Amino acid sequence: MCVGAVGVSRPADKARVWDLPTRLFHWSLVVLVVAAFVTAKVGGNAMAWHGRLGLAILGLLVFRIAWGFVGSTYARFAQFVRGPAAIRAYLKGEWRGQGHNPIGALSVLALLGVLAAQAATGLFANDDIAFEGYLYPLVGSELSGKITGIHHLLEKALMLLVALHVGAIVFYARVRKHNLVKPMLTGWADGKPCESARGGGAVAFVAATLVALAAVWAASGALLPPPPPPPATEAPAF
Repeated sequence: MCVGAVGVSRPADKARVWDLPTRLFHWSLVVLVVAAFVTAKVGGNAMAWHGRLGLAILGLLVFRIAWGFVGSTYARFAQFVRGPAAIRAYLKGEWRGQGHNPIGALSVLALLGVLAAQAATGLFANDDIAFEGYLYPLVGSELSGKITGIHHLLEKALMLLVALHVGAIVFYARVRKHNLVKPMLTGWADGKPCESARGGGAVAFVAATLVALAAVWAASGALLPPPPPPPATEAPAF
């Protein structure tokens, strides 16, 4: 057994890789993205929920970015974002490590980037019927139409990245006999016990959460000036 920084005993052949906030982020994002896709296809009154889901996704992404700096070992960008040398070593079979491998890191960055762009453009988009993004008043109809087009293009890019992500998981499970899903459920992976993640405690979690909540509050249009009151109607003269 190996005892980590927080005094938690670990099995001799296991390492704590994914902390609870990272796992909650991952699975919450899966659920919200699926729900956002469904509500977009349903349209109509469901678009109001599509907008709310977009805000929630934006909050999760901001949390993950913040957690990438203050979270535990393997959640941090500094740990898994590597240069070309690490990628070459991985392709040659020479890379050894926990967490995201160098190719997986590129996938994570691509997914976060496209999702962030998708959520951001959704704030200014409209459906040409009744739905307008929370920050639509900042851009107006013409520019919103162009942003909406980008929003739709990003949906296709996101679907492609998700398909590649799922395909990689299946490839690792079938060909390399390496289950990538289980560690994201339990937090544990095969490895030396003292390779377990450290850091990312309660203070870091609260800080990242507050940053995410502030981003959602601003994105909801809370900083926009209130709309002008409707014009007064004169009583008909009899």
